Amino acid sequence: MEFKVLGSVGVEVDGRFRSVRGGQQRALLAVLLVNGGRLVPAEELYTELWGNEPPLTLVNSLQAHVSRLRRTMHGWGPAAPSLVTRSMGYVLEFPAGALDMNVFKSRIAKARSARATDPARAAELLDEALALWRGTPMQDVTGGPLCRSVAAQLEEEYLAATEDKLWLDVEREVHSVIGELKCMSVAHPWRERVTEMLILALYRCGRQAEAIETYHTARGRMVAELGMEPSPQLRERFLAILNQAPLPGPSAVPGTSA
Repeated sequence: MEFKVLGSVGVEVDGRFRSVRGGQQRALLAVLLVNGGRLVPAEELYTELWGNEPPLTLVNSLQAHVSRLRRTMHGWGPAAPSLVTRSMGYVLEFPAGALDMNVFKSRIAKARSARATDPARAAELLDEALALWRGTPMQDVTGGPLCRSVAAQLEEEYLAATEDKLWLDVEREVHSVIGELKCMSVAHPWRERVTEMLILALYRCGRQAEAIETYHTARGRMVAELGMEPSPQLRERFLAILNQAPLPGPSAVPGTSA
């Protein structure tokens, strides 16, 4: 049994994905899952499920949704987790490895540890992590602040992991990396590390003029739309390409080791 939040919220049982009916039941399950087996106070669940418009029978309404979710989970079979009532709130007891979000984070961490000594293995781990992604996290949950903040954090981690994978592809001179970098630069024009990797990949395969044009296009867009110049790091990379200097690999993601 595998729980899913990297896309629609639900569970995979015997290879079949099962969603959870009802928006508030899905939100309840999502909050319990992303809290990783920790106690979720009832007050927090009130906010996540109803925000600033709580029902008049708040306590009873939450208890009713908990009961419905328990019945839903009972239908998943004997391996279903326990939803335990505590004096202050509720706990969903499940193995950490049964949640796709946790597996995603674990594989990214292992990939970054392996990057310096075994780049091929690091690339495999990143591919495995990215393959878990099924769309916007918790896309069918109109949750409160916790769900929104976790979803935003996961999306940033996904983009950083994608950049890590592209970094390895540039280093290993994978032919398809230029096309992937171009697509990502269109979708995320303000991520300067993508621009840096793209101009480096173009330069390394003998397309210096295109690398220079790519930099000038990115710089022009930043000046026109943001009123700012590229970072010193990106400018230094451009000047090195312009002067045909020997180039090291792409810069590391902030907070990680190269």
